[in-house]
Amino acid sequence: MIGFLIRKTFYDLWDNLFRIVLINIGFLIVTAIPVFLPKLASKFVSSTALEIGLSAVGVIICSIYLSTAAYSLKSISDYGIFGFGDFFKGFKAAWPSGLVMGVFAVVLFFVVYVVIPFYMSFESPVGLLLGMIVFWAVIFALLSFQFYFTVYSRLTTNLKKAFKKCMLISLDNSGMALFVLIHNFVALILSALLAFIFPGPAGALLYLDEALRLRLLKYDYLEANPGADRKKIPWDTILIEEREKTGTRTIKNLIFPWKD
Repeated sequence: MIGFLIRKTFYDLWDNLFRIVLINIGFLIVTAIPVFLPKLASKFVSSTALEIGLSAVGVIICSIYLSTAAYSLKSISDYGIFGFGDFFKGFKAAWPSGLVMGVFAVVLFFVVYVVIPFYMSFESPVGLLLGMIVFWAVIFALLSFQFYFTVYSRLTTNLKKAFKKCMLISLDNSGMALFVLIHNFVALILSALLAFIFPGPAGALLYLDEALRLRLLKYDYLEANPGADRKKIPWDTILIEEREKTGTRTIKNLIFPWKD
């Protein structure tokens, strides 16, 4: 399943290269808000609170942008395409999840840089225990809520249910959740070589949506086969139709598709 996931995502990224690059460029532009606006404001008003506030607002705006992007990218996972008119229409449906996740990201940042160091400064077993509990809570949050945008766009637009489904999916598919997190972390590091325009954040979002979409096929199979062993999912059988739709390609097919 993992091998097919990587192959399908790569094909979809390649086939929609122009869209992926434009979404990433848009994200880089939006990122300028939390990166540069606080510094610019500090030249006119010396206020730490103002800088922190502007940074937080910038992070929330970036989150809303990513939620809108995720809402559009799911059409690529479904073997379709989207126009940029669709991207802007998606904003109306996606902005609540972006707002909530943006606030959550700000809180998580505060926990990592303030709460954990505060507990560790106790220099006592109690402080170490509390620090470790919060640390592992942050790790669980990263594993679970990396799927938040795609769960919201694909499964439910109820904010609370989206959080709950993220946790259930992560707990039931911990290996996949860890692999996807590491994969996207490495992919984003490699994206720095191309100034984050490819695969970049859009590529990470698409990979998350592809992973969730394929993983949901397991639950369709279990629902149709109540007595099946949850630990032995016949992925080769489940993915037959998906593999037929995706096909295989040579390097020549990728670079010169018109010569097929």
